[in-house]
Amino acid sequence: MGFIPDQGKSLPPPAVANRNSVWLAGVGWCSAMLHNAINHRPPLKSGVHRQFLMATIGWFIGYHLTKYENYTFARLDRDMNEYIRLHPEEFAPKEKKTFAEIVEPFHPVR
Repeated sequence: MGFIPDQGKSLPPPAVANRNSVWLAGVGWCSAMLHNAINHRPPLKSGVHRQFLMATIGWFIGYHLTKYENYTFARLDRDMNEYIRLHPEEFAPKEKKTFAEIVEPFHPVR
C-alpha cells in the first residue's frame, strides 16, 4: 500500500496473525452478523460469504495498519537514537550504585 515510504520497506514484515489483524477480522465478522440480525436473517447461517469477506477485509486492514505502526515506531526510535548520539552531554551516564546502597538498613522490631 502507499502509506509506507520506501524507508519502511526495509523493515521485516509483521506476523500474519497479529493483534490488529485478529481484532479487525473479528470486528468485520461481527459487523456482517449484525447486518444479518438487523435484516431479520439468521445471523450465523445466512450470508456466510459476506461474513468471510468482511473478516478478510478486516484482516487485510489490520495487517497493513500493523506495518504502518511498526514503521512509525522504527522512525521514532531512529530519531531518538540520533538525538542521543548528537547530544551526549544531556545523557551523561549515571553512577552505578549497589543494591546495599539503595536499600535502607533493616532493623527488626521485636
